Amino acid sequence: MTERQLAEACGVDAKTVGRWITEPARIPHARHRWAACEALGEEEKTLWPRAIRSVLSTGPDREVVQVFPYRSAAPSGLWRSLITKAQRELTFAGYTNYFLWLEQANLRGALRRKAEAGCRVRFLVGDPDSPVTAAREAEEDVPLTLTTRISVTLNELQHLRDVRNIEARFESGHIGLSVFRFDDEMLVTPHLARKVGHDSPMMHLRRSQADGMFDRFAEHVEELWGRGRDIHGGGDGGRRG
Repeated sequence: MTERQLAEACGVDAKTVGRWITEPARIPHARHRWAACEALGEEEKTLWPRAIRSVLSTGPDREVVQVFPYRSAAPSGLWRSLITKAQRELTFAGYTNYFLWLEQANLRGALRRKAEAGCRVRFLVGDPDSPVTAAREAEEDVPLTLTTRISVTLNELQHLRDVRNIEARFESGHIGLSVFRFDDEMLVTPHLARKVGHDSPMMHLRRSQADGMFDRFAEHVEELWGRGRDIHGGGDGGRRG
């Protein structure tokens, strides 16, 4: 990508991008860093490590790697990187998980390979027949309804029913909070009133202590998973999604 192309993507002039490159001490405004990360498919800590170090914490919030005012502001490469690096566990506890199939190329194939290599893959999906779903659908009031978005995920999961280590359950208790786990890293989105997922804020967490933020959200998911209902109605408790 040329300096001019990156400048257009970030809404700045090419000379500004040139200074980002030739003057390492110069740290762009946050909105420009996010735009550059999105355009280049890289994480902020890779492009501007000094910006990250300047806000490093040593208290309980040290598990917070990065925050985004909108889920859509996170670099698209972040999701693929986390999925690719995970070896033990991938948990997608988004209410619809719809955007994953659209934004991640050949996600179905990637999950199949992960599961066949021994990684446990779980999907916690909102029950389309739940009154909770109907109420949220009315609140969002958008053409692409929750039920339609859920159906996309159910259709994709149908193609993975034959794969061991891929499980899927219905549960409506996470309507206001999406949690995506990749081994010891996690993306968490609290859903705002009337806002769809990509318009809500997101946190990137990395586990560094017992009973910290990461573990609290992980416990939340395990509670919901434990009371969830197997999507395909099998008798094996969802062991084959």
